Amino acid sequence: MDEKIAAAAAFLQQAHQVVALTGAGISTPSGIPDFRSPVSGVWDHVDPMEVASIGAFRRRPQQFFEWVRPLTQTILAAQPNPAHLALAHLETYGHLKAVITQNIDMLHTRAGSRTVHEIHGHLRTARCLLCGYEVEAVTLLTQVVEQNIVPTCPGCGGVMKPDVVLFGETLPGAILQQAQAAAATCDLMIVAGSSLEVAPACDLPYLAKRNRARLIIINWGPTPLDDMADLLIRDDVATVLPQLAAAFMPH
Repeated sequence: MDEKIAAAAAFLQQAHQVVALTGAGISTPSGIPDFRSPVSGVWDHVDPMEVASIGAFRRRPQQFFEWVRPLTQTILAAQPNPAHLALAHLETYGHLKAVITQNIDMLHTRAGSRTVHEIHGHLRTARCLLCGYEVEAVTLLTQVVEQNIVPTCPGCGGVMKPDVVLFGETLPGAILQQAQAAAATCDLMIVAGSSLEVAPACDLPYLAKRNRARLIIINWGPTPLDDMADLLIRDDVATVLPQLAAAFMPH
C-alpha cells in the first residue's frame, strides 16, 4: 500500500489539471448507505422505479417522502469524513481543480471543497413542481423528518420536490457540461468510491483517457473500468485519500 500511495502521489505531483470523481463509497464512512451493496444498500428492499422515479413521485409523493425520510435524517446528521476533507485540502493547495460527485449529500461543500459539480443534484434546495417556487431545503426536510409530511408550496399548494435527480429525469444540463469539460481537459482523474456503473458518470473516465489523462481508481470493489486504470487501489477511500493529501501538507 505504501508503494501505491507513493505512486499516486507521484502522479499528483506531475499533473496540472486534477479532477476527482466520487460516488457513494466516499460517504459511507460518514454513515450514509450506498445504493447497491447487498443488505445495506438503499435499493436492497425496494424497487427504485416505484419510489424514486419522477413518475412515482408525481403519482404518490407521500410514498416517496416516507421512503426518503430515514435517508434524509441520516444525511442531515452526517459529517464530512477524512476522505472529503482530504479532497478539500488538495484543492486548497492547488493540486485538485474540481470534484465531480454522484452524491446528493453536500458533504464535499461542507468539507470545504469549492468547485463541486453535483451531477445528480443535491438537498440544498427544493422547488414546487407546479409553479417553480424555490426554497432552501433544510427547514422543509426537517419538517419531513420530524412531522412525516408531504411539503407543499406556500404559494400554489403544489408538492415541493428536493433538487435531486430522480429516475426518469434529465441531469442538470449546465452542471453536466461543466463536469464533462473538467473530465475532458484533466491530465489526472481520481475515481474515489464509485462503482462506475451508472451513466453518465461512468463515461467521464473515458473523456479523461481520451485526453491521455492518467486514471487512479480507489474503491473497495471492482469496477467495469479497472482495466483502464493506471493505478488501482482496493481500499477504504477514508484511509487512502488522507494519506495522499498528507504527502502535500505544507511544511
